[in-house]
This record gives sequence, C-alpha cells and structure tokens, in this order.
Amino acid sequence: MENNDNNGFNRRRFLESTALAGIGLLGAGAVLSGCHTEKNAKALGLPPIMKAAPKGKKLRAGLVGCGNRGTGAAMNFISCGPDLHIVALADVFQDRVDSCRERFSKMKMEIPAENCFTGFDGYKKLMALADVDIVILATPPHFRPEHFKEAILHNKHVFMEKPVAVDPVGIRSLIASAKKAEAIGLNVVTGTQRRHQQDYIETYQQVANGAIGKLVSARAFWNQNHVWFRTREEGWDDMTYMIRNWNNFCWLCGDHILDTHVHNIDVINWFLGRPPESAIGYGGRARRLTGDQYDFFSIDFDYGDGVFSHSMCRQIDNCANGTGEFIMGTKGYTNCINTIWNMDGSVKWEFKYPKDANGNETDKLIIPPYVQEHMHLVHAIRTGEYVNQAEQTALSTLTAIMARTAAYTGKKVTWEEIYKSDMYLGPKEMVFGPVNMQFEVPIPGTAHKA
Repeated sequence: MENNDNNGFNRRRFLESTALAGIGLLGAGAVLSGCHTEKNAKALGLPPIMKAAPKGKKLRAGLVGCGNRGTGAAMNFISCGPDLHIVALADVFQDRVDSCRERFSKMKMEIPAENCFTGFDGYKKLMALADVDIVILATPPHFRPEHFKEAILHNKHVFMEKPVAVDPVGIRSLIASAKKAEAIGLNVVTGTQRRHQQDYIETYQQVANGAIGKLVSARAFWNQNHVWFRTREEGWDDMTYMIRNWNNFCWLCGDHILDTHVHNIDVINWFLGRPPESAIGYGGRARRLTGDQYDFFSIDFDYGDGVFSHSMCRQIDNCANGTGEFIMGTKGYTNCINTIWNMDGSVKWEFKYPKDANGNETDKLIIPPYVQEHMHLVHAIRTGEYVNQAEQTALSTLTAIMARTAAYTGKKVTWEEIYKSDMYLGPKEMVFGPVNMQFEVPIPGTAHKA
C-alpha cells in the first residue's frame, strides 16, 4: 500500500505537481499571487451545474458499503439522470446487503443475488464484474485506499465518499491510484459536495477574480451535537463491534476532524489555493461514551506568506453550534457560500437563489449538491470532459490528518513530516474475531510532577 518514493521530498515541487494541479486550485492561486485576470468557470476548472446529467450510454454501478450513506449515495446516483442503474452490492455484513437490496427492489430495481457479496473481500468480487462501469465507495474511510486501488485495477470509474483515508500511508496509496486513474482516463468524483454546490462555486469564482483582494486569513468550523454510536451487543466480536460502531474509532473514520470537518478544511484549501505548511492545535474528550476519539479540536493552520486559518470542530450536546467558513481579504471578506462584504460590512455581492413556484425568494438550490456531484461524474463519462478529484481530496484529508496529529501530540506538525510519515492506523489483518489493539484516548505532552 505504501509508496516509498519519498527521498528528497520537496514541498514546493510537491505542491506544484499536485495541489496546484487540482481542479479549481490554479484560479485561487492566481488571487494569492496578485493576478486578477478575469476567468470564467471553465477556466477555473469548476464543474458544470446541471438540471440533470446528459443522456448517453447505459451506466451500471456497484455499491461498496451498503449503510445509510452508501445507500443514499446510490439513490443520488440513479436520480441524477437517465439510464443509470445499481446492479451490484457489497458489504462486510449480510444484513446491510439485504436491507439495501430490498430498498432498491421497492423501487422496481432488482439486483441479482449473484451480484451481491459479503465479507472483507466482497468488494473484489464486485469490482471483477464485467458489467459494472462505476463503483460507489462508501465504506468506513479506513478501507477507501485499498478499495480505490482495486477499482482502478479493474478499470472502473469511481465515486467515493470523503475522507479518502485515515492515515498518511493510505493517502500516499490513494494519490498513486489517482495518478493511475488519470493515465488511463478513469473519471473520479469525491463527496466534497461544496465543490459541486452552485452558491459555493459562484462565490469562489468571484473571489478567484479578485472580489476581496489578496487573501490574508480564514476560519472554518463544524460544531454540532453528539453523533450516533452503538453499544456492544451480545455475540459481537471485537471487529464486528468496531465496524458497527465505526464512527467512534479513529482507525476506521479518522476522528470527526476528518469525518465531518474535512468539508470545511477542503473549502479553505480550495479558496486559498494550497494546503497549509504546518499545524498547531489541541483538543480533548469529555463527553463521548464509546471509542477513542476527541470531542473537540482547535487548530491553527499556517499557510505561509503570513496567511493563517483557525479551524475548530466540536461534537457535544447543548453547546453553541454552527458550520461554515470565512475568508478575509485586503478588500473584503466572504462566508464562501453566498455573500461577499466590503471592509465596512456593507454587502458587495450576493448569490441569487432561484424563486419558488409562487415567485417567492428562497435560500435553497433546485438540485442538491449530493445529486450534482453524481451528475458531474456521469457528465464526465458521457461527454469525455475528464474529471479526477481524488488527489485534491487526498490533500484536504491529509490536512485534517496533520491537524489531528498536532492535537493528539501537542506538537507542531509540518506538511513534509505528515506526508512522509509511516503512520498506519488499524489492525494488520482484516478478519472477524478478537482485535489485538489498544484504544487509549490520546493525551498530549507529559504530566507535570507534584
């Protein structure tokens, strides 16, 4: 899995060949350097906004990971355009496959039993099917790099949920697979839906064309109530329990700074045009009932050239909540989604949402971004307008991993250190039964002496 070609690693060269080559990053990079040449959406590498994916050849998808998010993603896929079908399912658990299959059956979309697979190797059997054109990867994030690697090996187009890995070893594997996908023309779209959301896209276009001047600082936040957890049931072995409760174990989901807050981190990377150079931060655990994760994080990212971003996330009930991003420039500031203000606080620009059937103003988009991202993938396949978002999402995921590591250890962590790190999370072998791992909550620094 690990790519060991890291000798002589050079951050600037790495960014030039990866981050700045990603979709949408070159435009924002021009803002940072002071170049304000007017660029349209296509020149900025922004995805098309459509009412439906274009007509074309029949496309058949296989779903790997049949839980709520995976089933939802599959529903988004078949609803995004004509002649789109789910034809195969894979999950480690039989009951998940059965419930997903039943749901599609109610929609008159029968999935043959011979195309349904379970166990840790079920994904390989699904991807070996000749009649699958696209795979939807929606398992817990730990498995994403290996599943993506297998999909490219079998020449499948890919939609995969974020985050795309939980550790640097997985990130390097995923980037290597992304480059292979590009070399053979396989399209890849990821679940960073803000990059497919019309209000974000049009705000980005304004900023990329100099609406707030040179970008100087940012902040991002995802504060919410606690998320779901599962208590252990009688008869569950260690592996079964952890995968059933995957959202609460770091080796499976990467902690919530990856699992949810990566959306906001990705927006800041997108608008600023690069990942940060280093991170310092802290976090802690006070309320969680299961797993080994933190309840909150507070991170200071250094993007270089005097640009910093404060990034925070929390999952505790009965606290001040909110989700979003803000970026400050020399000529104004923006919430990244729909409004740009002048320095005096007056509104400079606002995104215009569509009116409802009665002609009233709304604050909603006609097509949800969860559907737009699948439209983008189908559009790319059917029109030949290539898209591959794997690497840019890997960089944002690695940014979150760098932040998590800084909080867990209390140390300053640099981009070069985290990219080259041999950190691997999880058991060496994926089998049901006991798992020989310790799940202690990280405590930074050293204890003081009395």
